[in-house]
Amino acid sequence: MIGFIVAGLIIGALARLIKPGKQNLGIVATLLLGLVGSVIGGTIANLLGTGDIFELNVLGFIIAVIASVLLIGVAEAIAGGRHRTSVR
Repeated sequence: MIGFIVAGLIIGALARLIKPGKQNLGIVATLLLGLVGSVIGGTIANLLGTGDIFELNVLGFIIAVIASVLLIGVAEAIAGGRHRTSVR
């Protein structure tokens, strides 16, 4: 379980480094998005037959980082939409 949390934090941090621009996300949001991305990556890698969902493999890791980058974009869009409507 601790390894899963650490992997989620690493994946979330990598996704934030890859995504251009400044993200207004805290460490908890980064961790959660990294965890969700790692579950998505593990599930897709499992469906492709490269290993178990909780097994660390290269394909799952790459997909997890890509999924986390996309999730950060979605989180920014949602948060940005809230900030834009309250500024009026």
